[in-house]
Amino acid sequence: MKKLMVHSGKRYLATAEGEPFFYLGDTAWEIFHKLSRREAEYFLSVRQKQGFNVIQAVALAERDGLASPNAYGRHPLLKKGDVYDPASPDTAGEYSYWDHVDYIIQTAAEKDLFIALLPTWGDKYNKAHGIGPEIFTPENARQYGKWLGNRYKDYWNIIWMMGGDRKLITDLHSAIIDEMAAGIKEGDGGNHLVTFHPDGHASSTFYVKDKDYIDFHTIQSGHHFVSYESWELIRRTREAEEKPFMDAEPRYEDHPACFDRSLGFYWDEADVRQNTYWNLMEGVCGNTYGNHSVWYFNTEVSTYWPYRWEEVMEHPGAYQARIAMDLRLSRPYFEFRAAQELVQDDPAVMAHQAAGRGESYAYFYSPLGLPIRAYLDKLGGSILKASWFDPRTGKEEAFAILPPKETLFVPPSSGKGQDWVLIVDVVVQ
Repeated sequence: MKKLMVHSGKRYLATAEGEPFFYLGDTAWEIFHKLSRREAEYFLSVRQKQGFNVIQAVALAERDGLASPNAYGRHPLLKKGDVYDPASPDTAGEYSYWDHVDYIIQTAAEKDLFIALLPTWGDKYNKAHGIGPEIFTPENARQYGKWLGNRYKDYWNIIWMMGGDRKLITDLHSAIIDEMAAGIKEGDGGNHLVTFHPDGHASSTFYVKDKDYIDFHTIQSGHHFVSYESWELIRRTREAEEKPFMDAEPRYEDHPACFDRSLGFYWDEADVRQNTYWNLMEGVCGNTYGNHSVWYFNTEVSTYWPYRWEEVMEHPGAYQARIAMDLRLSRPYFEFRAAQELVQDDPAVMAHQAAGRGESYAYFYSPLGLPIRAYLDKLGGSILKASWFDPRTGKEEAFAILPPKETLFVPPSSGKGQDWVLIVDVVVQ
């Protein structure tokens, strides 16, 4: 059993044994709703091979997840009159909807994968846009949460993710989430970590700051123009409350830029890496990857969905996600923090240079391979070693021994897709 906890330093996640746990997630929102057992097993096997350790999935799915059946013709809830009732999960008969959810969660556990389980997509309590319908009240949210918590209390690989891409605008919205979380805690005995998935370009601190049931915060930097500056939202989240934090939904690989297919531009692995490393330098506790055709498990090609989901399972971004995690784990983990004072930043958004540090090392990220002016006199030590780290391959190569002075470093290549991480290690104090 791999029980997770918040590290004593309050900024990172750890195993019960005190080892670092870098949350490396993938958005498979519709997996319970759309995939068969065979398809789910294939999906989880590939993501395990690629180094992911968390799969983000929704129990009551976004894409008509109440009225549209799963791969086996089953629905998650019974109706009370004409309305789906969260207090009445449909568990009758052979291989119910929830038996299928059980199967996928257990298969993930066998592959050492956590499931970040959203009890519902947000349109079921705040329709705003999408299909809905709104079915939750504080009372049935408490009942549903308790039922879910009890059903999965003995699964080691659950992380509860409240929310679901919607704002909490009214007191009723907040009460529904609070009661659902309370029900889960009552059902599972507080046995799992809890977080919250907010709407686009928002932070969970906007809605659930100071809530005792929240163990770590997330943002959704999202898929619009503002998504580029994910580090700004991450900083606001870090400063809002002393808990771990991360981006649970940044720009997706193969997503039409800013949701506008008419632009004819789809984000690729280089775009995905930019948000990953900008966030990494801010001291996040993990990172989430997503592919536009995978979250939906798309089966029909169009200008909005350029691939079928099986075709993109091994696109470059999925493999490169692990490289960022490997970089963080390569040096003392829990001491890392944002250190923007070490670098001269470029005010242009796409060229934003970022830095983070530990006690005896620092990372500098150049998203376009432009020169990095590093203030190494602020790092400490008397002799330093400089290396280039390639985010595309994970290769690290030392190239200089130097004194702790302000230094201009020129990366090996530059341009779109030629991002680099400069690593500086203190070799003599």
